[in-house]
Amino acid sequence: MKNTNTKKNLSITQQAILRFKKNRRGLISLWIISFLFIISMFAEVISNDKPLIINYNNSYYFPLFKTYSETTFGGDFESEANYNDEYIKEKLTKNGNWVIYPPNPYSFNTINYNTRHPNPAPPNMDNLLGTDDRGRDVLARLIYGFRLSLLFGVVLSVIGTIIGIILGAIQGYFGGKIDLVMQRIIEVYGSMPELYLLIIFASIFQPSIWLLLILLSMFGWMGLADYVRAEFLKARNLDYVEAARALGVGNVKIMWRHLLPNSLTPVITFLPFRLSASILALTSLDYLGLGVPPSTPSLGELLSQGKENIDAWWLSLTTFTVLVGTLILLIFIGEALRSAFDTRNN
Repeated sequence: MKNTNTKKNLSITQQAILRFKKNRRGLISLWIISFLFIISMFAEVISNDKPLIINYNNSYYFPLFKTYSETTFGGDFESEANYNDEYIKEKLTKNGNWVIYPPNPYSFNTINYNTRHPNPAPPNMDNLLGTDDRGRDVLARLIYGFRLSLLFGVVLSVIGTIIGIILGAIQGYFGGKIDLVMQRIIEVYGSMPELYLLIIFASIFQPSIWLLLILLSMFGWMGLADYVRAEFLKARNLDYVEAARALGVGNVKIMWRHLLPNSLTPVITFLPFRLSASILALTSLDYLGLGVPPSTPSLGELLSQGKENIDAWWLSLTTFTVLVGTLILLIFIGEALRSAFDTRNN
């Protein structure tokens, strides 16, 4: 009886959070994806061809934050020091000098010229997941590519969510001719061939992550707008909304303070699925050669290399594992959120 009364005293959001915590699969998936996301934010510390700290002649150097020439460490050239050069390594480790390297001493664009196998080289002690067809470390490109995919997915989801909420709220709240006209415009707009537009723009402009973000944002809001529109249509004539209007509260304030908080359930449950769709979209475009520039670390680019080099199983297998694992975790989180915010579970 006490538990029942306590449950009644909790808000709908608090009850949903409790139900989400009881879903072990969703909660564990959230912890895993959060941990991986935080770790990937420190990719330069985990995987880099520059040392973290150098102690040379009793002075400390931090190559991650400042560029040093070879002459700083007793070399012959004024150009930036190559810390993978055996000559520089010897200078940094003799006469009491010491250096701390990242756990994986390769960045996403570092080429291993000392590999004993033709590229793409299989996994070995130097390159734990092998190299790609240009001699770049696969593990490093996976770490940086995973970070890029997650950041791209988060930004694209946030932009699409904001646009979808605004347009869906306007349609649902005002209804009538405004809703009818906007629905017709969205139907025509949604029938535009997104892939063809991407191909056209890719041939006109230089491919970049920002261009992809802008183009995909133009279409990423439509699915969410329908959900928000339906919630606003359902709630716009309820008693508390009519009371607010009678008190002279403005439309914008009613939409923001009263209707939006009660319409966020589909938005929250939609986000993990939207995030996974954004990651998959970037990967697919990179795989087709319509995404980021070739030098940019990308999961799709690694999958494309795996297709071109069938014998190099480590390219396809590792990338496929990272991509599918990420999508599965996001789907588990989305299912847990959908179940938690389902009012039938109260």
